[in-house]
Amino acid sequence: MNWFKRSLLAKLLVGMLISTVIPYTLSNIIAYKTTSDSVKKQVIELNLDQMSLSMENMKRYMQDLNRLSVSFYYDQTLMQYLRTKEASAARTLYITTQVDNLYNTRSEFRAARFMSAWNGQTFMKYNNNQVGTNVHMPPMPIPAREDPEWSKSHRYEVAYVDKEIVLGLHQLLVDYPRRDSLGVLSLYVGMDEINTMLRTGLSEGNDVFLYIQDSLNLLYDSAGGAAMEPDAARKLVEGGAQGSFKGDFNGRSGVFVYRKDHYMELPLTLVKFVPTAAMNESANRTLGRSLMIQIAAIAFVLVTALLLSYFTISPVKRLLRSIARVESGSFRIERPSGRVDELGILEQRFQTMIHNLDDLMNREYRNRLELSHAQLKMLQAQINPHFLYNTLQSIGTLALRHGSEEVSDKIGELGAILRYSMDLRTETVPLKLEIEHIEHYLSLQTGRFKNRLSYTLTCPNEALSIEVPKMILQPLVENSIVHGMEKGRGTGTLHIGVEWNEALVIRVIDNGKGMSQDVMDGIREQYEEDRLHYGKDGGGIGLLNVLKRLRLYYGDRFAWTMESVPYEATEIVLTVDRVAAEKEGSH
Repeated sequence: MNWFKRSLLAKLLVGMLISTVIPYTLSNIIAYKTTSDSVKKQVIELNLDQMSLSMENMKRYMQDLNRLSVSFYYDQTLMQYLRTKEASAARTLYITTQVDNLYNTRSEFRAARFMSAWNGQTFMKYNNNQVGTNVHMPPMPIPAREDPEWSKSHRYEVAYVDKEIVLGLHQLLVDYPRRDSLGVLSLYVGMDEINTMLRTGLSEGNDVFLYIQDSLNLLYDSAGGAAMEPDAARKLVEGGAQGSFKGDFNGRSGVFVYRKDHYMELPLTLVKFVPTAAMNESANRTLGRSLMIQIAAIAFVLVTALLLSYFTISPVKRLLRSIARVESGSFRIERPSGRVDELGILEQRFQTMIHNLDDLMNREYRNRLELSHAQLKMLQAQINPHFLYNTLQSIGTLALRHGSEEVSDKIGELGAILRYSMDLRTETVPLKLEIEHIEHYLSLQTGRFKNRLSYTLTCPNEALSIEVPKMILQPLVENSIVHGMEKGRGTGTLHIGVEWNEALVIRVIDNGKGMSQDVMDGIREQYEEDRLHYGKDGGGIGLLNVLKRLRLYYGDRFAWTMESVPYEATEIVLTVDRVAAEKEGSH
């Protein structure tokens, strides 16, 4: 209701429908009442004619099946084998092959079987994927000689193959002119072709049934197994060659139209149930052609209005969703629709504006915020750098006076580390300084761990001059030592490798405790967040901080991977496109 109140289009559509539908409906009610009986009569006659055609098609189909059932007579080699009472390998193979060939002649065959009258040997072919692997068909009694009564009672039957109803056609093979029985060839025919023949031209809501034999054994029904009422079945048995009668089926009232016929000695009864609603629909279709033209015109106007509304409003809604995302801090907006009209241009201009804004945020605002946050973290831990430098220099001098050169060297390395990390004015440095800084850091760590920590560091000379963001190696190395070794076995090996070919590649590999898949997925998820993020634990400059700073610095030219096998190899690879590395390094 709110949609109706707030939409002018809805009011116009409803008013138009009321002003056009009601007059035409009233004008056609009288015509519908006076002609409904004649329409019902026409429906019955049309169905009888259609059923006559379906019955002829059914008889031709039965004739085709009958030809296939006697096809063994045309193979003289096969007939010789059938007359042979000895069960040889050649005989078995040849009969099996012919049964298989017969089975494969039609796709609707569910099974083919030959039972020998001499020794009861059975040859059977069926599709395992279609009917299952355990198919057991009841044996067929075989008379000693040709028996017309046997054909009347056993030639056709309604059978089941793995719960599927099929037509069983049993052909008694006779050795002419002696008339001795050679065996019975059985074909179990699915309802595929019969369904196609009987459902051709079947209107929606109608149901069709096919019965065989005088006892009205149900062979096919399109109603999914629903049973006919006893009163309707009695009228069908008592009826003539064709006709119709009223009745109920499956909770619906309607008319049963039937036609009876024979194929050879097999009685066939075809029944179609036409619901009253279906006949009324036929009446509406016959009497309301002029009205349908008007309804089609109204529907065309309605659809056109709805399409115009959709194609006009959908870009606006898409633009509103993009604005909401930008307001929430996300710059991942939907792609424009590609339209070239005013709304399409508006979408393209908005997307261009957001991309420019995103680039500006990445290059300036976000970068400054990330850097300011990192500086704040370091400033919180800063205790007057000049005081620390002077104090460390005094301690180093005192150590030299007492002959402790190793202590003096370690203090000097610690001072270099502090001086490098507390230089807040420098954002990028040559890779050479990062290497020297990490060498000082590892020197102190190896002095701490003694023989429990070993490392290798490789870097080509041509890569030393490349400008990179400051403090990108120590967080990775520190994670390997603190989380991989200290929390693991207490020992380990670390490798830092730099490659300079098509790209700048930095690898940090350790054999420590490693990371679980959940932890790595969490890092990837946090990295993909398009919001400003400083870590959930409030810690210092960590792995996630390094990855986001590199992405802010290099953009799409930066990529990274992370793999971990605990106590074997945990590898983090940072990759920067060569062009981007050289370009940024030249700034």
